[in-house]
Amino acid sequence: MTLTIGARVLKTGVAVAVALWAGKLIGLEAPLLAGVAAIFTIQPSIYRSWLQVLEQLQSNVMGAAAALAAAWLLGTSPVIVGLVCILVIALCIRLKMEESIGLALVTVVVLMESSDLGWMVALERLAALGTGVVTALAVNVAVAPPRHRPRFVRQVREAQELLARLLRAAVMHELRETVYRAERKRLQDAILKLEKNFQLLAEERVWRKRARARRARLLAVYRSMLAALEKGAALLEATDRHPVAAPSEGKPESLAARQIEVLCGYHEYLMWKWEGKTRPGTSAAAPPEEAAAALVDFFSRTTEGQPPAERARLIALASALFAYEEQLRRLDRLMDRVRRRAGSDAASAKAEASG
Repeated sequence: MTLTIGARVLKTGVAVAVALWAGKLIGLEAPLLAGVAAIFTIQPSIYRSWLQVLEQLQSNVMGAAAALAAAWLLGTSPVIVGLVCILVIALCIRLKMEESIGLALVTVVVLMESSDLGWMVALERLAALGTGVVTALAVNVAVAPPRHRPRFVRQVREAQELLARLLRAAVMHELRETVYRAERKRLQDAILKLEKNFQLLAEERVWRKRARARRARLLAVYRSMLAALEKGAALLEATDRHPVAAPSEGKPESLAARQIEVLCGYHEYLMWKWEGKTRPGTSAAAPPEEAAAALVDFFSRTTEGQPPAERARLIALASALFAYEEQLRRLDRLMDRVRRRAGSDAASAKAEASG
């Protein structure tokens, strides 16, 4: 059993420590509340941290208003505190601020518990919560800022290698069924994780116009990388419904097996190409553009007279092959356009600097 401490875990600990230190530095009587608020605020991206700060401040003000009004009008009995918590939860859900419910409830309980000690004590505790929220944002920006792009490309590469192994195993029938199912599940989890990480990438904010344009082009490539993995996973699912045979002459299934091997190599080449590992002037090991359409036509002709269910499965397999190949070609074209544009931008920047 390994103990993993990621950047977010580390930053949470740092944020709590800094919030406690800041609370003591400015003379708060309850700096512990600043540490509690910092725990709720750390997010996986700077943009989400900023949104979380705004949401936490809004929910804190709302919770504080409800707590102080209830304490003044109805008292601070346990039943009243529970009812105010229910009200605050309902308001947070209604205003789509579900992630800030926890800290809003902490605000309610703390303020209602301290309202008997005086309004200044209650406001001081509200200030402690605000200190923790702002401190957590500062720590998230200053300490190990999230670097989503290198991590995303690395995870795409790992998922592509796993996909290629599974597709080849589906052709050669090399893996035990239990191992194959476990690896399939691992691929599905990897794609789901990539979808979440792509959302983090898309949420990044860039202020310079030229940098925004470059980021938009990179996002298009990353989205296409993710789509290629999804099409490959769909092809893998199609091979489950209609197992393919190892290459031999004349059978549609063996033609599909050869096509799968070619597409796996094409996908691997594209990842090497994006990482700059290919020699200049080398071309992709792509199948001829008419190959996929010819394969679909061959499947259609050779399956005439077969049972409808069997024919449908073969056509579905051919369609999945065609969709995977088309997505890889689209990714190839996108990579070429982005690299050409990057070279053009670099030349323009060099000309401007020399001029």
